Amino acid sequence: MNLRVAIAGAGMIVAHHLPAWRAQAGVSVVSIADPDRARADARADAFGIPHRFSDPVAMLDALRPDILDVASPRETHAALVLAAAERGIAVLCQKPLAPSLAEAEALVAALAGRVRLMVHENWRFRPYYRQLRRWQQQGRLGEITGLTMAYRSSAFLPDVTGTLPALIRQPFMASEARLMVAESLIHHIDVARWLTGGLTLLAARLQHLAPACRGETAATLMFATTTGAPVVIEGHGVCPGYAAAARDRLDCIGTRGSVRFDGQRLSLLGGDSHDYPHDAAYQASFDACIGHFVERLRDGGPFETDPIDNLQTLRLVEDAYAKALTMPLDHAA
Repeated sequence: MNLRVAIAGAGMIVAHHLPAWRAQAGVSVVSIADPDRARADARADAFGIPHRFSDPVAMLDALRPDILDVASPRETHAALVLAAAERGIAVLCQKPLAPSLAEAEALVAALAGRVRLMVHENWRFRPYYRQLRRWQQQGRLGEITGLTMAYRSSAFLPDVTGTLPALIRQPFMASEARLMVAESLIHHIDVARWLTGGLTLLAARLQHLAPACRGETAATLMFATTTGAPVVIEGHGVCPGYAAAARDRLDCIGTRGSVRFDGQRLSLLGGDSHDYPHDAAYQASFDACIGHFVERLRDGGPFETDPIDNLQTLRLVEDAYAKALTMPLDHAA
């Protein structure tokens, strides 16, 4: 059966969604909607999409697609997911499911299983993390006794033109009250939770270091696994001398083996190693995430990142902001 996909949103991230949909056999993108009609037209023209709209709900009523891919701003997610559910349309929703945990929980309760819904949390679908997971499942790591994930970037420092590279790529970041954790480290939290089987937040430290941004631009989070092993996740976007484009770093220590990932190379220390050029791995995560959604939609199986699973990640994000309120924030002069 051919599946017809409509996309809500024509922004930066859709440039990665569209090739992933095109790679799926028996799937066709039939329409795209964006309040900026010129942007919708440009995406449609570039990818040969026959229909384009300014209003995504009007698009659903006019075309009745099989799937709605929600790739619009987070403030629109809940309303669009509910609109699709009312029309019996399956949904793949870009993270986060909603701007806050309370809104996400209310959305999941309102859906009550009425529609197939998967959260597009693609970080754990990155090929190097899938390989790490395979080594883990093969018993080559043993029990995890320590995990650190981090990245460094200069994306929130002015470049030679005085502009913040992060805001060129994603202008909405300037006004987000919750930035580093809710927008970036949410991915790392999800990966760490997936690898360890569950986390509890112990402490959080947030720093506001970019005057042009409302939200925090550096964060350090400390967790414990269900067995008490420490997990540290940190991100810093105001790092002089670093590239604007962030790359993940990971050290995973087990009772039988240790794994390191540093930007491109994944190594099981003393054993195998694989290189993953960033651009190819980045697109591969979209391809794999969307491929999983299509496969599970067809066979009726459970989504790996279903709403109930994703709420666990959102609760840890919420905990980070709650615990950080007990600490003074640093503001750039």
